[in-house]
Amino acid sequence: MFSKAAKAEKSSDPSAPLVSERKAPLAASLISQDFTLEGGVAGEGELHVDGVIRGDVRIGRLTLGDTGRIEGSIEAEAVDIRGRVVGAITASQVRLYSTAHVDGDITHEQLSVETGAYFQGRSLKFQRPAPAALAAPERISAAEPA
Repeated sequence: MFSKAAKAEKSSDPSAPLVSERKAPLAASLISQDFTLEGGVAGEGELHVDGVIRGDVRIGRLTLGDTGRIEGSIEAEAVDIRGRVVGAITASQVRLYSTAHVDGDITHEQLSVETGAYFQGRSLKFQRPAPAALAAPERISAAEPA
């Protein structure tokens, strides 16, 4: 009655969401300390691992707890490591806490390593592709008229 905010119009389709509705953030998935997973894991959300994964992990965001262990490659947007990883890590942001033990290469945009973290491997910065105009200059043939 006294609100100046516009009200969302109702659609004729009852299953259509209202304009003002927002998606609630999803809770992180958890692999607990007493759990071992044999095989790969993939998803777009967040995963917290306190147990063991023997396989590759492709996820939006990964948090590996103190008791967590991953034996396989990791691909994610952001990775926080407190446990043990045996395999390559590819992520925009990687943070190794003091309890981290990583045995493998890390490909990253940003890498943070706390004092006490163990890291055996190569640190590789993402290589951005060159713009097309700079990468392939035009060639002018001598046979072509100017």
